[in-house]
Amino acid sequence: MKYLHTMIRVSDIDKTLAFFDLLGLKEVRRFDVEQARFTLVFLAAPGDEEAQVELTYNWPPEEGEAEHYDGGRNFGHLAYAVDDIYESCQRLMDGGVTINRPPRDGHMAFVRTPDNISIELLQKGEALAPAEPWASMENVGEW
Repeated sequence: MKYLHTMIRVSDIDKTLAFFDLLGLKEVRRFDVEQARFTLVFLAAPGDEEAQVELTYNWPPEEGEAEHYDGGRNFGHLAYAVDDIYESCQRLMDGGVTINRPPRDGHMAFVRTPDNISIELLQKGEALAPAEPWASMENVGEW
């Protein structure tokens, strides 16, 4: 058995791709299925192309009508190991992403995609020493 991918439905493909780009994932392939009116975009972390996230974008029935997906929290979360959790969180914050659970411990943080899917970031190896501004940041919303 081999892990292939996790699929999440998205309501705004551009916003979601921008989010995952900030996270560091890159597009590895894309399929536009015009007859069925959907787009699949597969993303992966560089160097780990076999573990993929599939974004499924169902085209709106009419121009301007976007799908809204609720209950992303019921899904659970996706988790990624990062080389430097502080740098990763700063890059996301600089890109306008809310850090819902800051890496106060130098080990773990949570953010959310534009469709409210929870993403866990874990420091590779040992936790980094606690550092500001992260050490004193409070949780925001759900994570």
